[in-house]
Amino acid sequence: MPEKMPYDRDDPKIISLIKKTFPFRELTENEIKPVVNILRKWRYKAGEIVVKEGEIGNTAYIVAQGKFTLEINQRHVKTMVTDDFFGEIALMSAKPRMGTIQALTDGILFSIDRDDLEDEKKMPASVAKKIYKGFTLLMSSYMREGQELYNEMEVLLVQDGGCAPGYNPVTGFISEYLEKAGYRVFITAEGFKSLVSNKTDDYRCLIYNEQHFKQMDRIPGVVFSLPLRERRGGDFRSERYREFVQPENQRIAADNILSRKVKILIGIGGNGTFAGINALSKLLPEDMQIFFIPVTIDSDIFGSECIGEYTGVEMGAEKIRCYMADARTHKRCYIIEMMGAQGGFHALHSCLGAGADLAVLPSSDYDIKKIARALSEKDYAVIVVAEGYRSAERKKKDYKGNAAEYFRDEIIQTGVQMKFRMICEPFSRDIRGASPNNLDITLSQRMARKLLQLIQENKTRMMPAVLTGREYSIGFDEITTDNSVKSEMAALGNRLI
Repeated sequence: MPEKMPYDRDDPKIISLIKKTFPFRELTENEIKPVVNILRKWRYKAGEIVVKEGEIGNTAYIVAQGKFTLEINQRHVKTMVTDDFFGEIALMSAKPRMGTIQALTDGILFSIDRDDLEDEKKMPASVAKKIYKGFTLLMSSYMREGQELYNEMEVLLVQDGGCAPGYNPVTGFISEYLEKAGYRVFITAEGFKSLVSNKTDDYRCLIYNEQHFKQMDRIPGVVFSLPLRERRGGDFRSERYREFVQPENQRIAADNILSRKVKILIGIGGNGTFAGINALSKLLPEDMQIFFIPVTIDSDIFGSECIGEYTGVEMGAEKIRCYMADARTHKRCYIIEMMGAQGGFHALHSCLGAGADLAVLPSSDYDIKKIARALSEKDYAVIVVAEGYRSAERKKKDYKGNAAEYFRDEIIQTGVQMKFRMICEPFSRDIRGASPNNLDITLSQRMARKLLQLIQENKTRMMPAVLTGREYSIGFDEITTDNSVKSEMAALGNRLI
């Protein structure tokens, strides 16, 4: 608990502190005195909470000594030091706190309550009016700087589609490499949807340099990008914005990109995101530099390793190993649906990594009766089925189950009797939220480095590509999103026949 402390109301250091704090800078010496009289002085120990995000408050604070950290959604946003002021929004409107303030070191705060400010016996109305004007100017300055910041966005990143490990790391590394090269980097808050909406709060400014960030962190939407390099998920993407297939929305987005004076546009995601960026590239000037970075668990961009695929396979194989242990113990056959709408990269390589019995891919055309007979001779088994298996056929039949259930039904329809129960497990999305492993973090760095090289070479409509030791690029016209799994690789996934 903070310790309430006495203080000398005539102490010139306190009067100087108030005079240097933004909302009170226009007050005269005489007007500062009633402010000093209503202050409360508090000593905080390192680690103590001052205010919690979401709680209602009516108190603002002045930092007199020490360091205090602001966290929003459990992310560090700002470190506050002497003369900094916080809590004015809660004081003015009694709205929930926007973040959590915690003592980073031992420190001293002075608090001001709204009730005291509005008590004319303690605070002359004329002084209170000037103070509230200071609060208003402080908040409006944040808004004004924010609007100006986003009027001209040199580099704009856009993420869309299904999540994958690696969205945040590659965003962090792009921010680092481009900022060091002299570029200012921005990102849409919600993918293509933000490009169509085009409000100021649809964008974020990514700052890698911590000192630079501290100078700008008062501006709404400014994000410290260094922690993104190891962060799970994608903080600036949306679920696939399906309305973006409409040409009218694409034209609106293109016009908005031009109105924001974007010079370099970078799409980050899988095949759907590439389709959107490619469509935009045909509506934007030829001299605008436009790029695409492949981030997708299922490696559905052909010709390159894709950020997220390594983590996806590692996590997928581990899930399969768990099913294999349970299948062996309980004498069961698990049929597991996994990612793989087109090629089936994730399903195949997860199966190979774990040593499961069979990988059923979208292109698979097995003799189902042979498969059934082979299964009938086993005591247990684990089969991996890619989500895209016979998708057109299932849709035509209006089949309500998933790919694993469809394959199970095909086995049952052969009439071959099994020794075990067949249990279908639906596609699990938790893999998308896995912590990116070292290979995907390294791949993110390589992609970011290659991207910077392409920008500096004045290239456009290109995708950085990496295959083991080789870094190169692929033109938009050459990119294919049918990630076919080579037949000799697919054959490795069949241990039954």
